Amino acid sequence: MNSTNASASKTTVLPNEYSYTLLSMYTVVLVVGICGIALTIDILKSSVRSVTTMAVLNLIVVHIVFLLTVPFRMYFYASGHWNLGPDFCKFISVMIHAHMYIAFIFYVVILAARFISFFSKRDRLEYYRRLHAVIASLTVWAVILGLMPVTVIKYGTDKTDISNQCFVFGDALKTPSVAIINYLLCAVLLLVTFVFLAIELWILGIVYKIHGKTALNHQEFWAQVKSLCFVMVIFICFAPYHAFR
Repeated sequence: MNSTNASASKTTVLPNEYSYTLLSMYTVVLVVGICGIALTIDILKSSVRSVTTMAVLNLIVVHIVFLLTVPFRMYFYASGHWNLGPDFCKFISVMIHAHMYIAFIFYVVILAARFISFFSKRDRLEYYRRLHAVIASLTVWAVILGLMPVTVIKYGTDKTDISNQCFVFGDALKTPSVAIINYLLCAVLLLVTFVFLAIELWILGIVYKIHGKTALNHQEFWAQVKSLCFVMVIFICFAPYHAFR
């Protein structure tokens, strides 16, 4: 009996209350994510030559790919064990990071395009041809996804017994090189987030200075409020997690 309990304790990573909490969280993520994609799918009617539109289209693709991996996480937290192999576990685990950084890049592209449009007095920033938009998108995907095979191979290569467990690769941060890369990525993301927030607040200040108390009646002001919403998505969804890391 003692040996059975000891064996069970070695393969139990999360208490039941943690598993149920994570299962509930990913269920909400799946439902909200599907609803969000359904609401933004109307963007397909816009011109793909627009830098902003192309970036939003890529964001939709990024979220769809990530949502396809969420049911596997729900399966693990619901069942308490993983029977789909360690390599597939590492792939599903890496996808949450790929989703996070690819999404961040495209949010930065959206904001950069809107900032350039504001300072250049243009309605919107566009590619010369649709082909250029496709090439730019594929370049971002190629750079990020090109790193995934190496990451999957090196990710979680410790000898811990996790034959029926998944998402337990935290010990990798004990490796100095992994820790340094983690800190650098977090620092860059936080720095970019605060710089973009400062720029957007500065632009809002310029708009308010130009129009004064009538700023609320001008489309230019509300266009910058929309940009501020993009900044706040980054600030709320990305910054706290990386500050914690």
